[in-house]
Amino acid sequence: MRIKSIETFTQQQVSIVRVQTEDGARGVGQISPYNADIAATVLHRQIAPVALGADANDLEGLADRCIEATYKFPGSYVCRALTGLDTALWDLRGKLEGKSVCELLGGEPRPFPVYGSSMRRDITPEDEAERLVRLRDAYGYGAFKVRIGKVCGHDGDQWPGRTESLIPTVRKAIGDHVSLLVDANSCYTPPKAIEVSRMLHEYGVCHLEEPCPYWELEWTAEVTRASDVPVTGGEQDYDLQQWRRIVDMHAVDVAQPDICYLGGVTRTLRVARMAEVAGMPCVPHSANLSMVTVFTLHVMGAIPNAGSYIEFSIEPTPWVDGLFTPALDVRDGCVDIPGGPGWGVEINPAWLAGAEHQVSELDA
Repeated sequence: MRIKSIETFTQQQVSIVRVQTEDGARGVGQISPYNADIAATVLHRQIAPVALGADANDLEGLADRCIEATYKFPGSYVCRALTGLDTALWDLRGKLEGKSVCELLGGEPRPFPVYGSSMRRDITPEDEAERLVRLRDAYGYGAFKVRIGKVCGHDGDQWPGRTESLIPTVRKAIGDHVSLLVDANSCYTPPKAIEVSRMLHEYGVCHLEEPCPYWELEWTAEVTRASDVPVTGGEQDYDLQQWRRIVDMHAVDVAQPDICYLGGVTRTLRVARMAEVAGMPCVPHSANLSMVTVFTLHVMGAIPNAGSYIEFSIEPTPWVDGLFTPALDVRDGCVDIPGGPGWGVEINPAWLAGAEHQVSELDA
């Protein structure tokens, strides 16, 4: 079953990929969001020449060949482009077998707990606490994540004293029965991160994400050893060799690969297995409401070392409005893993019609 064509439909921050085999079977996936037009160009120029004519069932081999064939151009964009191909092929396989991707992986579609993920640092502690309480009461969230420090902040805060005010304010508002997670986005040096972690521990925080610049693995490992709050990270890391280092040195307590940044489901499963062998939970990063959250739901519904929650953005995301149906809805703090064949969702034809279309095809 050879791959005949690879199409992209690119609109704003998203690029949908449609793969078709010679016998007419189709699957749909998505390139990593953000600068998706660049990744779509990489897909057609560097990934498609490897994939066209290849066996659509050989996901493992194809993922490796695409990385090896682009060895002169290592980096994030190759993996972001590969994600579009890989996720489309998983969808194709599911549709051919009449199973969801979750079922293909040995799982079962079901409601899965999510944590409401705030992306904001421009919000006061009081306003953040108020909106989280409102969401808790409306949708039954049992966990939330808030942002501390400043992105690549060199130990600075978004404004002086914000983090020290945010954590107690939010904790008091949401109550002790709601789990509280935080994300530092590469803010701190080890001494400062360890100092902050002590304050977080005092308020029952259960997840300290990316406390140090993510490329400073030794720094992160130092914090992991010293912190009573579990340290999480890895979303930025797309190289499997780097992931072996992360797991071998136990740089984090919880592995957080991003399916879209890493190159798709096939490569993410390898990271999940590395983490499983090391006794480490895995919670893929899914910080927006594009197809990445759909992918993450299916994977988390199947891997044996899945963490307790899936990340679910609470921010308005107009660039994915109307992208697919059925929409992902939070009820009682959970989101259903789509149960239909493949990803279990359909891309809106009107969205595709409004997108920039490109196609790479196998020569006759």
